[in-house]
Amino acid sequence: MMRILKAIYYFFPVQLLLGQLRRHQVLLIFWAILFSTLDGGFMQSYGAAALFLSPEYLGNVSPVSTAFVGMAAGIFMMSWNITTFILFSRHFRFLATTTNPFLKYCINNILLPSIFLLFYLVKAIQFSVNKELLPASSIILLSLGFLSGFCFIFTISFLYFFRADKTIVRRMAPVISNPKLFKSQFGKEEVKLNETRLMHVKWYLNSPRTIRKTRDVAHYSKAFIESIFNRHHISAVLSIFGAFIFLIVIGFFMDSPYFQLPAAASILVFFAILISLSGAFSYFLGSWAIPFFVVVFFVLNLLYRYRVIDPTNKAYGLNYTDSFSRPLYDRQTLLQLCSHPNVERDKANMIRILERWKARQSAPRPILYLINISGGGNRSACFTMSVLQHLDSLCGGQLMRKTFLMTGASGGMLGAAYFRELARRRDAGDSSIHLPDRKYVNDISKDLLNTLFSSFVARDLASPAQKFRVGLNEYVKDRGYAFEQQLNRNTRGMLNMQLKDIAAEEAAARTPIMLLNPDITRDSRALVISTQPVSFMMRPEYDSTRIAAMDPDAVDFGALFAGEGPMNLRFLTALRMNATFPYVLPNVWLPTEPVVDVMDAGFRDNFGELTTIRFMNVFRGWLRENTSGVVLLQIRDRKAGGWENPFESDDITDIVTKPLVLLEDNWYNLQEYSQNDLLSLTQDAMGFPFRKLVFQYVPKTEDAGAALNFHLTTQEKINIIGALDNSDNQRTFQEFVGLTQR
Repeated sequence: MMRILKAIYYFFPVQLLLGQLRRHQVLLIFWAILFSTLDGGFMQSYGAAALFLSPEYLGNVSPVSTAFVGMAAGIFMMSWNITTFILFSRHFRFLATTTNPFLKYCINNILLPSIFLLFYLVKAIQFSVNKELLPASSIILLSLGFLSGFCFIFTISFLYFFRADKTIVRRMAPVISNPKLFKSQFGKEEVKLNETRLMHVKWYLNSPRTIRKTRDVAHYSKAFIESIFNRHHISAVLSIFGAFIFLIVIGFFMDSPYFQLPAAASILVFFAILISLSGAFSYFLGSWAIPFFVVVFFVLNLLYRYRVIDPTNKAYGLNYTDSFSRPLYDRQTLLQLCSHPNVERDKANMIRILERWKARQSAPRPILYLINISGGGNRSACFTMSVLQHLDSLCGGQLMRKTFLMTGASGGMLGAAYFRELARRRDAGDSSIHLPDRKYVNDISKDLLNTLFSSFVARDLASPAQKFRVGLNEYVKDRGYAFEQQLNRNTRGMLNMQLKDIAAEEAAARTPIMLLNPDITRDSRALVISTQPVSFMMRPEYDSTRIAAMDPDAVDFGALFAGEGPMNLRFLTALRMNATFPYVLPNVWLPTEPVVDVMDAGFRDNFGELTTIRFMNVFRGWLRENTSGVVLLQIRDRKAGGWENPFESDDITDIVTKPLVLLEDNWYNLQEYSQNDLLSLTQDAMGFPFRKLVFQYVPKTEDAGAALNFHLTTQEKINIIGALDNSDNQRTFQEFVGLTQR
């Protein structure tokens, strides 16, 4: 028994795995992330597993999409083999005397890739059955697609390295066959490799089906063994370089959907690059790796500080060229923007729009409807579109006519913006639009992550900068641009406009005014993006004789950037700025002095209530005299009350991490508590009847809930649409019908 255990211990595949665990744990992090993602641990609430288990290409999950993921998995595993071969080959010097050393290494380095491959296929099949609801025939085709892509990459790789091995043998043969020549080149240094660096191996896989005993190579010199390995390392590095060239080519053609890989494929290729770079730095720099990174960091920081390099994303449409006339972002400037004359002027303009809205209503004192939409990626966009379609049907297609203002955060506003534009075009006479059609829900539910991640890998990391123009201004194509282009395709090109293109419609009250409120990261002020001047939204209304002066907590986008062409801003960009989920999308940097950037509106007001309450307070006099009340329709992607996803953990690490993660975990709950308190204080002070109706996405079961990301599975879409039928939402729909019939 001991002999068997000893033989297993000194078996090459086992020694390789143990060596990787001992010496290069950093490289194993990538495997740990992948295993955890597939198992539903890593980024579970964001639906990361679905990107791998249900990949989309050209809008569909198909054998072609899984083949791309299979090829990417093959690239990742070959990168793993190449990197670890370069790092480990000298510890197993018997490989230098075998035929096809790298191929032998790959065969023996099979444990971890094989476990991952089996784990992936099992999870993918389970996901296809339980989440995508696919029949057995489709699952078989998807699995065959993945395996064919995987085998294709491995076949190409092995053919390449087999030819490389033959070239090395051909070049080394004359030297080996000539004793004098061999001695002149490799016989001068008879110093053996440092024995402490070697790993003892007795058996290895000569092929997938045969095992051989290792040869004694003590009589070979260090120079000879090093020469063999160096030639293989060159071939390995060339293959990695070829992968980089491939990514650069992909980056140049990213505007075509045919070059937009599934998100999982992009992630795997990205991990392959990181493994290669990590291995290269470890191999060539050794103990100097950390000092090297420190130096690189300081150099890049200096280049960025002095604007030699500029990786920042821009607001497409704004003018960034004249750095000498950029507006100051300081207290004095903001106070000037919301000065009393400016506020009174902008209030008068908004009251004129309110009067136009009132003139379009059938009742002399109509109910004014305001719509709030929560953030929540594609699940919120899908739920928002579904709710708005149903509300519009219940009031005879008059929802947008009755609504004056729409505001909110992130993904929900994507759905709201698409619905508003569909309704506007329908009301303008476009007979091709049948607003209750389910196809519009499918449109806004389509994947946005594949393009985003593909662009991140192929453009942001690999390819040289490519540029495009909006009017006279030029910008760099990156993942922000890719996101907008995909959203534009998903919404049939209807949102591809600039703020100036919709300004007249909003001013005439033919469509609801939309306020977008991305958060300025410098000080957490809201950047209020609107086609209309809104300086009255920059700070609360207050009696200055009884309350000390209040600084603005919001910024009127149009007023601050009056000299940079604010109405030229792409509407798609404004929506993206409002939905800039950290790290997934790039923060948008603005042409101010000092430069500021913005991120997701949900960071400050995920439910849109702060903006709505301020708007009602500013115009409470007009609302009291001209309406029979205000109804707030809130559409939210999570259950009210803070009961969803409570912070729970039994790990000992909570002692250290809980204070850090508790605020993040309860951020939306804190917003809800404070906004409910504010709403309760203001509802009676307004002086007009007020009603709040809440539509909320609540999954039928806790484990069936849709993830918070820009990708939805088939089951998640069904679950979201089905949430309209739950008893609470049905009761709220009936309340809405009762209000519209008054």
